[in-house]
Amino acid sequence: MESFFIQSFGCRASQADGAEIGSALESRGLTPAPSPAEAGLVILNSCTVTSSADDDLRHAVRSAHRENPSARILVTGCFAQRSPQEIAALEGVTWVVGNDAKSLIPEIAAPPASAAPYHGQIHVSGAFGPFELLAHDAGSGRTRPTLKIQDGCNNLCTFCIIPTVRGPSRSAAPDGVVARVRELAHDHPEIVLSGINLGRWGRERGSSLRLVDLLRRLLDETPVRLLRLSSVEPMDFSDALLDLMATTPRIAPHVHAPLQSGSDTVLRRMRRRYRARHYEQRIRRAHSLMPDAAFGADVMAGFPGETDAEFQESLRFIDSLPFTYLHVFPYSGRPGTPASESPDQVPAPVKRERARRLRELGLAKNHAFRQRMVGRRLPVVTLRDGAITANYLPVRLAHPRPANRIVEIEIGGLTPEALVEKPVFPMFVPRPFPLGIRDSA
Repeated sequence: MESFFIQSFGCRASQADGAEIGSALESRGLTPAPSPAEAGLVILNSCTVTSSADDDLRHAVRSAHRENPSARILVTGCFAQRSPQEIAALEGVTWVVGNDAKSLIPEIAAPPASAAPYHGQIHVSGAFGPFELLAHDAGSGRTRPTLKIQDGCNNLCTFCIIPTVRGPSRSAAPDGVVARVRELAHDHPEIVLSGINLGRWGRERGSSLRLVDLLRRLLDETPVRLLRLSSVEPMDFSDALLDLMATTPRIAPHVHAPLQSGSDTVLRRMRRRYRARHYEQRIRRAHSLMPDAAFGADVMAGFPGETDAEFQESLRFIDSLPFTYLHVFPYSGRPGTPASESPDQVPAPVKRERARRLRELGLAKNHAFRQRMVGRRLPVVTLRDGAITANYLPVRLAHPRPANRIVEIEIGGLTPEALVEKPVFPMFVPRPFPLGIRDSA
């Protein structure tokens, strides 16, 4: 029986894709291996959002081939879609499968042993069909499964390659999402809903559905105890969506809205579909409804043409908002995007310094948020090692608990990275005298 190993790079949607591929392979009789060195089939599910993501993929191919020269290596994902010929030329690569052909991986990678393919076989068409949930349980073995319900993006931000490598926005059918969440909810207290542009779920031409409509169905028709939304574009956090999040404990109080920059002139060059005041209005509205929620943002440092004044404007804007964490990325030019062709590239040392200052601000805000939680009683989802709060904070538990449970704990303190549960000591009960022994008095 052949074994396989999957490594996924990048976003939650990519992690969900990897889980679906693994489940599909298991349904065909393959077994998971703990490392590339022990697998007959190695699948590398790539990201290409930055040049460092491309470097990570190249390194993973070289490492897998060095450790296990006889393994068949299949590279899929966004880098595979963007540059299949480049990946096919890497030593050890057997197949390159684009995002547009991921559903075919079980058929491609699990042929009869006698049907060994030639080196560097490419399966990339550039034609993206309707998005469909694969008929496999991607949650087995995971404590917080991610269910991808949307793919692709119709935005044309000048820095982003994702519309090219993921195609246009496409949504999973609502009945299918309800059925999958109902299935996963039997074994998992928390389910994370993800997508490339999650807030656009249901917005295909001719549809009047919105993400909030799907969430209402999931709350009404499934036993799921906690739904968490991954990244949602700021203007898709409608009043109706925020009101629903604020009025049910079954949706995690967690708002992650990509910002990229707090400078209007930079946002305009990025072709983002909002300005700083619009973003601020959405975040402050959410914070007024959910003051103890997690608030996160993606922020880019050193976008082409970003001046010192624009960076300072962005820094002040971010500091003024109630963020609890930041995902900071130095700008990385992606071939084929308008921003990569700009003559006003910011020098690498300047990008690194700006990213450092943004990360320091994010760490300070996160520490202040965690400090505010000390002494509170919070619901947490138990993991194999620790727990995570509904408002997205890692917790060290005072004593082990079974994974996949929702429990309420008291927060007693914090470490540099996590909250710490307050230990509960049993009350002192004097030991009775043994039978037959009396007090000498």
